[in-house]
Amino acid sequence: MIAIKKAFVVFFTILLVPALAAAQSTAPTPINDTAKRTDTTKKPVFTLHTISMSPVYIFEMNDNAKINAEHQFPGVRPLPDSCYYSGERHLKNIRQLTFEGTNTRASLSPDDRYLVFQSHGIKPNSCDQIYRMPLLGGIPAERISSGEGRATGPAFLAGNMIIFSSTQAINGGACPEGEKKYDDGSDFYIADSSGKNVKALTNDPHYFNGEPTVSPNGKSIVFTSTRTGEARIFSMRPDATEVKRLSHDNGFDASYSTNEKEIVFCESSPKNPSTAEIYIMNSDGSKATQITHLGGRNASPRWTPDGGHIIFSSNYLDPTGRATDLFMIKKDGTDLERITFGGGFNGFPIFTHDGKRLVFSSSRNASHPNDVNIFAADWDQ
Repeated sequence: MIAIKKAFVVFFTILLVPALAAAQSTAPTPINDTAKRTDTTKKPVFTLHTISMSPVYIFEMNDNAKINAEHQFPGVRPLPDSCYYSGERHLKNIRQLTFEGTNTRASLSPDDRYLVFQSHGIKPNSCDQIYRMPLLGGIPAERISSGEGRATGPAFLAGNMIIFSSTQAINGGACPEGEKKYDDGSDFYIADSSGKNVKALTNDPHYFNGEPTVSPNGKSIVFTSTRTGEARIFSMRPDATEVKRLSHDNGFDASYSTNEKEIVFCESSPKNPSTAEIYIMNSDGSKATQITHLGGRNASPRWTPDGGHIIFSSNYLDPTGRATDLFMIKKDGTDLERITFGGGFNGFPIFTHDGKRLVFSSSRNASHPNDVNIFAADWDQ
């Protein structure tokens, strides 16, 4: 028996330890944006090798997203011609930014160079974390959130800081059970663009605080919270002070207009929470006005840079609710126009600040049945 144990120790030492050492010695370290970057997450990703063989498996350290970065974030690529659909006249030169898993809720930096988004891989029991990547490629995506809990709804603050929501402080940092729209214990955190210097802004283990969007001047944040029992829209300062309730019904997905005088948001029906319409109100919460009357679920509204239109997602054309497309409408509720075609899912649209590009999530060109990836298209008026 002793001989067998010694033989096992020798085998472990000869084969596995050198492999681990090699993996650790080659693990990437964070470097400045101006240099070539090989890392894809804030935490190292190790690959175990055996002699003269391909990688045996990849595992992530402390990362609930369980992302295979080589597959999910291989770099920006042009969309194949077969994935362009007739009728999408506004979308030109579409580039695919992610290639696996679920990647949604992108938000752009003030200079339009970077985006942050929530993402998880295709492995079971995974949940979203926050990632940052350049809009036009060149540097792989890297994780901003801690890897614990479920992290959602990122946005850029002044000074290239990033705000997001996370459940990392509860349940030992495990993924929340099930896929709920609002996870209790979701609190706001801010971090710098490398994912360091993380600071908690709120501390409320019983309710959801999330979906933040920042005003153009950076002085105010509008967000969704269940602190009153149901989802409502609130505003606050970037330091989480001066919190003010803006909506009195089931509101979510709010966003400031370019002149900061108005807020667009969604409101669901208490009788049928699966449906929602688009509303506009003044930035102080007054004079809420419904601008869509489509039926179905209308969500993710964002302003066009000129402040005259709203772009949003809707499944109202599909009675089953499975096909979701992007639409645009004037702020007065007239001139509805369909933007995407082809079936499947298209959602979470956002324009660059100069209006030259549209970033959105879509199930087109998916490598797995449930994939949703991020795309960027030149916008043709």
